Amino acid sequence: MQNGYKIRWTSNALRELQQTFEYLEREFSEKELNKLAIEIEHTMKLISQNPYLFQKSEFKNIYRAIIFRFNILYYRINNDEVEILSFFSNRQNPKNRKTE
Repeated sequence: MQNGYKIRWTSNALRELQQTFEYLEREFSEKELNKLAIEIEHTMKLISQNPYLFQKSEFKNIYRAIIFRFNILYYRINNDEVEILSFFSNRQNPKNRKTE
């Protein structure tokens, strides 16, 4: 697509993103927050241009993009839209992942 895919965040993904930022605010410096924000923005741009760039996850029809080593962004492609399902922190138990 010439203009790229539309990105839509689910409420679950936004909640997980907010929790990640709150954790970083408590435990790390503003520098780490800024680095994460820049990396997320860069990844969103890549996904909107080519959502097939990242590998498929262990979940059916769901892709994953690793954001640094501590976070994984799970998404699926619906026609001309990319739906961000989860912004999972690897510091959590993997059984807590929600991709639906």
